[in-house]
Amino acid sequence: MPAIKGKALALIIGLMCIFAACENVPTPKPRGYFQVKFPERKYRTFDMPGYPYTFEYPAYANIVKDTSFFGAAPENPYWINIDFPSLNGKIYMSYKIIGPGNNSFRKLVDDAFKMTYKHTYKAEYIDENKIHTANNVSGTFYEVGGNAASSKQFFATDSVKHFLRGALYFDVTPNADSLAPVYRFLEQDMWHMVETLRWR
Repeated sequence: MPAIKGKALALIIGLMCIFAACENVPTPKPRGYFQVKFPERKYRTFDMPGYPYTFEYPAYANIVKDTSFFGAAPENPYWINIDFPSLNGKIYMSYKIIGPGNNSFRKLVDDAFKMTYKHTYKAEYIDENKIHTANNVSGTFYEVGGNAASSKQFFATDSVKHFLRGALYFDVTPNADSLAPVYRFLEQDMWHMVETLRWR
């Protein structure tokens, strides 16, 4: 009888050791991001009557008139937002007529520069690319690296009458790694908009 008890005890201990050895040890997995399906790249023309500018924009975007600027009305009716519902992003476009005082050409350029460089505390770098097109459009396209709220911005002007500023934002917490493919995709669209921009 004691031999049977000893064998049973040895069997139980052996089974416990086997089960303990089979325990799954959690292995950390590398961080991953959702794969984004991009729409087919196509463009259409924004050519609304009365607007002082026209350009081509992505067919997968919606243009909405901007009716509020931090709770106040925009200074003119030509401010628009280009909404990308499938990508959860938006380009805010503000238009100003160059004139005296706060709308002087120098002041508008300085303001665009300051608004971009407000992101320096989060930015890893800021690249400035000059804009010059055959349609009398010049300006600067800014690429802000790192986890800045707006990584793509530009201003475009004829230096005499028209001044247009655009800034891309996403309705998510900024994360340069997860948003990198979307940034690259929409940067090409923003350049297309600038290159097809015409004044009226």
